[in-house]
Amino acid sequence: MITIGIIVLSVLVSFPAFSNREMFEQLCLYPYGMHQKKGDYFRFISVGFVHADLGHLAFNMLTLYFFGRTLEQYIFSETQYVLLYVSALFFSCLHEYQKQRHNPDYRACGASGAVSAIVFSLVLFEPWGVVYIRFIFPLYFILYAVGYLAYTYYMSTKNTDRIAHNIHLWGALYGIAFTLLVKPDSFGNFMRLVTHPPFLK
Repeated sequence: MITIGIIVLSVLVSFPAFSNREMFEQLCLYPYGMHQKKGDYFRFISVGFVHADLGHLAFNMLTLYFFGRTLEQYIFSETQYVLLYVSALFFSCLHEYQKQRHNPDYRACGASGAVSAIVFSLVLFEPWGVVYIRFIFPLYFILYAVGYLAYTYYMSTKNTDRIAHNIHLWGALYGIAFTLLVKPDSFGNFMRLVTHPPFLK
């Protein structure tokens, strides 16, 4: 139910912001303005509730729906789940804030950092689960995770598009770190599962 609540809140905030530029500007991540004013740090959180367009919102919320609901079935309490999501929004943006704080033209929006944290937290519990690339092509979760980290790191060094790959990367890493810290036994569970792939049974 927590996942559904986050999705509902994200939709309720994102939709008005699509047509209200002032609202969008007040909630997006704006490192330059935050650095100049030494304030507006709420943007580290509010960034996750505004999106560039309907497609951006739909992709993030669909991903959160499928992976988040599954993660809720494991041993996270509701409080821990909310803490993971909210803190991931904050920590996934820190690097980008430091990198872009002198760039007045830079803006970022979207829940991608927190969604990446949810996805990669689930990797520790279901490494051999199947994820569907573009909702069509099946791939083992662990292979997707390795490929995703490699891709986001590579793209973050290129800086050739308008996607905040660093936020995705740090969100994914934070999701793993948070889970290992809160649920230390998840590492043993991960190693046990990853060394016993289903196709070798």
